[in-house]
Amino acid sequence: MAVVTDPQPPTPTEPAPDGGRRRIVAMTVWAVLFVAGWLVIGLPTDPAYAFLWIWAGTVAWNSSRPWRSHLRFARDWIPVVLLLAAYNLSRGFADNGATPHALELIVADRFLAGWATGGEVPTVWLQQHLYRPEVHWWDMLASWVYFSHFVVSLAAAGVLWLRNRSRWAAFMRRWGFLCAAGLVTYFLYPAAPPWWAAQNGLLTEVARISTRGWQAFGMHGAGNVLNAGQIASNPVAAMPSLHTAFALFVVLFFLPATRRRWWPLLLAYPLAMTFTLIYSGEHYLIDVLVGWAYVGMTFLVVGLAERAWAARRARPAVPPGAIPGPRSGAEPAAKPAPAPVER
Repeated sequence: MAVVTDPQPPTPTEPAPDGGRRRIVAMTVWAVLFVAGWLVIGLPTDPAYAFLWIWAGTVAWNSSRPWRSHLRFARDWIPVVLLLAAYNLSRGFADNGATPHALELIVADRFLAGWATGGEVPTVWLQQHLYRPEVHWWDMLASWVYFSHFVVSLAAAGVLWLRNRSRWAAFMRRWGFLCAAGLVTYFLYPAAPPWWAAQNGLLTEVARISTRGWQAFGMHGAGNVLNAGQIASNPVAAMPSLHTAFALFVVLFFLPATRRRWWPLLLAYPLAMTFTLIYSGEHYLIDVLVGWAYVGMTFLVVGLAERAWAARRARPAVPPGAIPGPRSGAEPAAKPAPAPVER
């Protein structure tokens, strides 16, 4: 993924005298249109579709500013959307027709959680205890948690762009590295989720129920607009789970700046995503744990790279061929006295 630099944030213009009232009206209109879009087009599960809604939200929030300030958002974000579209397209070909890994994931889950599930895979155990033909409240909650994967990280980045563009750049560097690390793994280790293993006789019956809560409201996802026909969908891109990795990444990025009393609420989000993915048949527990490990690797590697880059930029530039002079504050060396001339 491309590296996002830290340009200076645009100088904000002074809001109009009625900026507060204008913002309330603009955000109300945006919210009404957003709900209408849910009902008519579908939930924004496509990156381009989500980008348009986030952009419209920033325009509504800063509606008193001139249009050139809103165009800066497109300038900064269009490369991100194109990279995300390329990521979606490329992961669709990650399996290369090879037989995906499945048996070792089943063994790993039974080893990790068998003590609590009677030796069963957690997905199978949860569906045996919770899944019913009729839709319950936990199904609807799971579907909304699953949907949040498509908008939370982009929405958080949109808020950062509005408030602190250098923090936005730091966020995008880590997010891009995490996407790239996951994509490389999909090519090197194509792995199938529990619902695929059940369809191929490797597990007892597992239903793929991540979106059944939407159907209770007559709603659906908008689909992948950039990749018509679901070309980008890849049923064997399960290791690592980027759904839970994104959830943990967003929480950890904001955790240091959040009061400790709110930490349990923030940390509940990646745990809710973990439950949703395992219960709905989308991922194994081992996929989740590896996804969390990738988040730790992302913060470590990108943090080290940023510190190395900052140290390099702090070094004084020395022209090629120049002899470094004395350190600042040091007295220059005295010139040697000329040798006496014999007469």
